[in-house]
Parts: sequence; C-alpha cells; structure tokens
Amino acid sequence: MYLVRQLKQLFISLRPHQWTKNLVVLAALIFAERLYHVPSLRLAGGAFVAFCMLSGAVYLVNDLADLEGDRRHPVKRMRPLAAGLLSTSVAKAAALALAGAGLGGSFAIGARFAAVAVVYFVSMMAYSLALKNVVVVDVLVVAMGFVLRALAGAVAIGVAFSHWLLICTLLFALFLALAKRRQELTLLAGGAAEHRRILGEYSPYLLDQMIAVVTASTVVSYALYTLAPETISRLGTDRLVWTLPFVLYGILRYLYLVHQKEEGGNPTEVLLNDRPILVTVALWAATVVTLIYHGRESG
Repeated sequence: MYLVRQLKQLFISLRPHQWTKNLVVLAALIFAERLYHVPSLRLAGGAFVAFCMLSGAVYLVNDLADLEGDRRHPVKRMRPLAAGLLSTSVAKAAALALAGAGLGGSFAIGARFAAVAVVYFVSMMAYSLALKNVVVVDVLVVAMGFVLRALAGAVAIGVAFSHWLLICTLLFALFLALAKRRQELTLLAGGAAEHRRILGEYSPYLLDQMIAVVTASTVVSYALYTLAPETISRLGTDRLVWTLPFVLYGILRYLYLVHQKEEGGNPTEVLLNDRPILVTVALWAATVVTLIYHGRESG
C-alpha cells in the first residue's frame, strides 16, 4: 500500500495538468501542413512524450529545491513533497529516471531534436536551481522554455519554423509569466518575498508596465505574422488575419481574470477551467486549421 500511495503522490507531483504546455511541440504540425502526415504525427507524438518526461523531472527538482518555501506558501504547501506525502528519495530517483528516459528518447527521435531537448532541460534546471532568483531573467527563461518547445516540434518533423511564430510564442509566454508573477504578488501580499525571494524585486506597478509592453508587442507581432508576404505565400491564404480577434479577446479576457478575479497564477488551470478562454482557443485552432488546409483556393 505504501508503494501505491507513493506512486500516486509521485504522479501528482509530475503535474499532468501542466503537460498541456507541451502541446506547443505540436504547433509545427499545423503550420507546416503536416497535420495529416502519419510519419510526422508519430515523430511529433514522440516529441510530446519526451518533453512531458523532461518537464516532469524539472517539476520534481523544482519542488525539492523549493521545499521550505513551499511549506510556507498558502497553496503550494499542499504539494506532495511539501506536505510530506512523497518521500524525497523517491522524488530524486524519479527525477533521474524521467530525465534519462526523456533525453534517451530524444536521441531516438533525432540528433537535432535531442540538442534542443538538452538545451531545454539544462535551461529549466538552471531556472529551478538559480535563475528563478534573478529579476527579469526568471520570466525570460520561462518564456524561452515555450520557444524551445515550439522549435523542438519543428526539428522533430524536419521542417523550418517561422521566425514570426517563434517571436509570437516568446512574447505570449512572457505575457503569461508576468501575469503569473503579478497574481503571486497579489496573493501573498506583504509576505511575498518570504515565500519566493524574487517576488521582492517586483511590484504590481512594475509588472503592470511590463505586461502592457508585452501585450501590445504580442498582438502587433501576431498581426504582422498573419499579413507577412512570406506567410501568405507559404500557407496559401491571406485570411489568417481573421484569427486576430480570437487572440485579442483571449489576452483581454486573461487580463480581466488577473485584475478583476485575482486569477492567472496558474495559466494551465485558467485555460482548462475558464470556459470563455477555452472556447476562444478552440475557435482559434479550428479557424487556423480551416484556413491553412482548406483556404488555398480563396487565398
């Protein structure tokens, strides 16, 4: 029974609800028009699994490194390691096993994919152990994690990924990271720095200024991407700009949740639990697929 309980708590510590972040790996399938290409689907699926293993290992290391701070946090103290429900030795062994399996599987997919996976894993480990305490660098590293996921998906199936999309991915991920910092700062109030040292370097006003800059940059970059001549030529349609209202609404809705509902501390939970955002993402994805795969004749 002890082993079963440990395995259950270990699975919770891997944060399976956060694996939705790794769906960014599949972006290249859509924008490179490989969505119906079976070999590419298999490679992308393998890439997704590899990143789930690597991110799971990173989450365990992060929880081990933040053990004392998490125990003083009103929400994170419920995590298995902080609550004493998961043995630290089990967590360390699982982290090593997942890292080994994820990196080993990456090399099986291809050397270039493995190189990106290694950079992702090393940068996330550096974040967990040190960089999360360096102001501004902390949110940039989190955002770069999403860029590396997107790049890895393209490398896995052997296609070039648009620089515009990499820029949009970076900016949008940075928007989410900054919004998360703001929500944490608001939730923890005066004791923020005690729970996470880096929060003492930020203020709601500073974060609002940063979010304003990144929000505008994200929207403009996405609009420019949809209207870029190379995008229209490659995808065969000039109507991708029709998806811009979904992007605008999604960002504004997220800002509403952060400022008015004091949510946004966990972007994944917002995505899965907020129906308007969930519907918006679904409509955006459906529109993108329709325009790319069925809009050439009218492009």
